[in-house]
Amino acid sequence: MTYEYRFSDDCRLLREMRSLSRAELAEKLGIGIATVNRWENGQTEPTKDNLEKFYSYAYRNGVKLNSIKEQFYREELSRDSILLFHGAKTVIDGVIRPDASRPTNDFGKGFYMGESFRQAALFVSGFETSCVYCVEFQKKGLKAVQYSVDTEWMLTVACFRGRLRGRISEGQSARICAKANNADYIIAPIADNRMYQIIDSFIDGEITDEQCRHALAATELGMQFVLKTDKAVACANILERCFLCDPEKNDYARTRSDDIHAAEDKVRAARIRYRGKGKYIEELL
Repeated sequence: MTYEYRFSDDCRLLREMRSLSRAELAEKLGIGIATVNRWENGQTEPTKDNLEKFYSYAYRNGVKLNSIKEQFYREELSRDSILLFHGAKTVIDGVIRPDASRPTNDFGKGFYMGESFRQAALFVSGFETSCVYCVEFQKKGLKAVQYSVDTEWMLTVACFRGRLRGRISEGQSARICAKANNADYIIAPIADNRMYQIIDSFIDGEITDEQCRHALAATELGMQFVLKTDKAVACANILERCFLCDPEKNDYARTRSDDIHAAEDKVRAARIRYRGKGKYIEELL
């Protein structure tokens, strides 16, 4: 099963929001009115080029369709459900699976999602065929494990990513990862390449766990949900696949760049302020 864009709904919504007739929209997109008619009637799906034309036109004219959808889903979901977002480099083909990702992710294999559309889009905006999936997750009856930015989380991520290989025994590795491996789903801080560099500095004995923790907290990337078991995945329902047009991707890329520069100063300040405080990795292991 593949999840298509809700394009005909988006087409009608845009026209009504901007008071455009089908003929006027066709003219603005440089296509025939018959094409718009077929789109809205669900008779044909737009080509990739026409998807880009349509969503770029909407975005440049102030209609942030993805932001609108996020708001509506948040208002419409029941109290027992959580709205989450999965940024994908390509299309999800078939059912969601917890074992489809790499074993060297933050918590090994699992289906990874973020708390906001922006959060998910930031991580995939650099890929040509990327998109974002809106997911309804019902957590009732599932075993959850939550991590915060602390030494336990740092060691767990380092262990799953193979950074402690050769430094600890298989038994130690199993004990560090046991908490995550025994959960149906995990809630934990998001880690990116900047955070891995900081964790590497800790693993290499350059900074203490206290320095590392405060430096990591400075990146402020938010929390991620990781579905680890078939039971958890069965409680996740994809609501919609959302298109990322080039202007929107470019905005996310600029935002990400600005965030990185701002966080770099916070990280440097944290390493200076907490220098000598806490323990080095050899002391902890």
